[in-house]
Amino acid sequence: MITVEIDKHSGFCFGVKKAIEAATSLLDQGEQVYCVGDIVHNEAESSRLHNLGMSIIKDGDLSMVQNGTVLFRAHGEPPQSYEKVKQKGLALKDATCPVVLKLQQRIKTAYHRQKAANGQIVIYGKRGHAEVIGLVGQTNGEAIVVESDAELDQIDFSRPIEVFAQTTKSPETLKQLIAAIEQQASETVVWHNTTCKQVTGRVPRIIEFADKHELLVFVGGKKSSNAKVLFDACKQVNSNSCFVSSSEELESEWFDSVEKVGVCGATSTPDWLMEEVAAVIRLM
Repeated sequence: MITVEIDKHSGFCFGVKKAIEAATSLLDQGEQVYCVGDIVHNEAESSRLHNLGMSIIKDGDLSMVQNGTVLFRAHGEPPQSYEKVKQKGLALKDATCPVVLKLQQRIKTAYHRQKAANGQIVIYGKRGHAEVIGLVGQTNGEAIVVESDAELDQIDFSRPIEVFAQTTKSPETLKQLIAAIEQQASETVVWHNTTCKQVTGRVPRIIEFADKHELLVFVGGKKSSNAKVLFDACKQVNSNSCFVSSSEELESEWFDSVEKVGVCGATSTPDWLMEEVAAVIRLM
C-alpha cells in the first residue's frame, strides 16, 4: 500500500496566486482576457485558463487587440507595454506581483541616480526572462544583465556599480557574484538582495520534505526556472526524485517496492495538479 503526502508548502506563491485569481475572476464575468505572455510557467494551468477563454498574446500582438481586458501577469512588464495599452484605450488588469512591482520602482530610482553619477545598473538574472525584461525596461534598456560571473566582462569596473537580482534567484549565488564584482571594482559597489524570501525560502523546506520520502515526485512546468531550482535541490538529498509535468508522465516501475511517496512542486504549480498526480499514484 502506497502512502502519498503532498507538500503543504508547495504550490503557487502569493504573486502567481494573485494573477491566477485576477484572470479567473474576469473570465467568470464573461470578459475576453488577453494575457501578455504565459500567465504562469506551467503548461497544465495555462491550458486550463485557455479552455476557460483566456488568450495568450505576445507584446507585439497588443496592436491587434480591439476589445476586452489586457492582463499583465505576475512577472511584470516594461513601461512600453503600459504605453501600448494606454494608446489603444484598452482596459488593463495589472497583476504584477507586489514584490516585483516594488523592485521595478527601486531599479527605476537607482537608474536615474546612477545616470547622474556615470554609474551602471547590473541585474543578476536570466536573460530574456519575463521578469528581467520588465526590470531592464525601467532603465531605458541600459541595465547590464549577467547570468553568472563568466559574464562580468560586460561591466566597466572603473565606474560606479549598483546591483539588483531577479526575485527568484538564489541569495547565496548572488553573494558569490557580488564578491567577484567587488574584487575587480575600483569604485564602491552598491548591491541589494532583492530575491523574494517567499520563493527562496522554499529551498530548505523542500529539501526537508524530499529527504523524508523513499520516492519524491516533483510536479512542475518544463519552462519554469523555479521548478528547475527546486527540483535540483530535491535531487541533492534524494536521488530517487522524478520530475513530471502531468500524471500522464508517471511510470509504474518507479513505485515498485516503494511505500512512502512525496509529491511537491514549484511556485508555479497549481494545487489541483499536485492532487491529481497524488491521486493517480495512490492507484499504482
